[in-house]
Amino acid sequence: MAELETSKVTPNPEVAKPAAKADATKYVGTPAVGTSKAAAAAGVAGTAPSTEIDRRRRRFVWTMVAGFLTAWFLAFFRFFLPRTLFEPNSLFKIGYPSEFALGVDTKFQQKFRIWVDRTPDRLFVIYARCTHLGCTPDWKPSENKFKCPCHGSGYDSEGINFEGPAPRPMDRAHVQLAPDGQILVDTSKLYSWPKGQPSHFNDGDGTNGAFLTGV
Repeated sequence: MAELETSKVTPNPEVAKPAAKADATKYVGTPAVGTSKAAAAAGVAGTAPSTEIDRRRRRFVWTMVAGFLTAWFLAFFRFFLPRTLFEPNSLFKIGYPSEFALGVDTKFQQKFRIWVDRTPDRLFVIYARCTHLGCTPDWKPSENKFKCPCHGSGYDSEGINFEGPAPRPMDRAHVQLAPDGQILVDTSKLYSWPKGQPSHFNDGDGTNGAFLTGV
């Protein structure tokens, strides 16, 4: 009787084997991440080869490359363009002689870099450039002189230097009356008084273009 009870409680090894075998097939731990069928079957989503962050990075890189190539092409193209300087016209009209009173008129200084100077017997145009280093002097009406702000050169009301480092008087521009009666100025033709040489500013009757008379 005791042997029969003992045989009933003893587990059958043949019956336990399938359970152990089933337990052995269970995966313990983190499954490998990939795109295999095994990973998909285990419920693990595979990693896509291109994510949104990757797309943004590629877009940024290509934008930078395109910008660099565009800038390089523009610089290359600009190299072959002519270097053109746009300067004011050297030949221009400034109005009628009756519009200018005695003394120095500075209204064309900014636009044409000239002063119109009228004396009792003549009218001439001074080119507003210091003969020292090329700065533009200022007209000082209270002192009746031109004063260069760069190095202190001084000129009288007719542009003749008398103080500072300026080596000679300022140049005068060519003037003549246009067919319509206006004063025509040509700054491409300048009359100079070379240092140590006699003056020719007042030579002749004005027909040489250095000044106008009878206006």
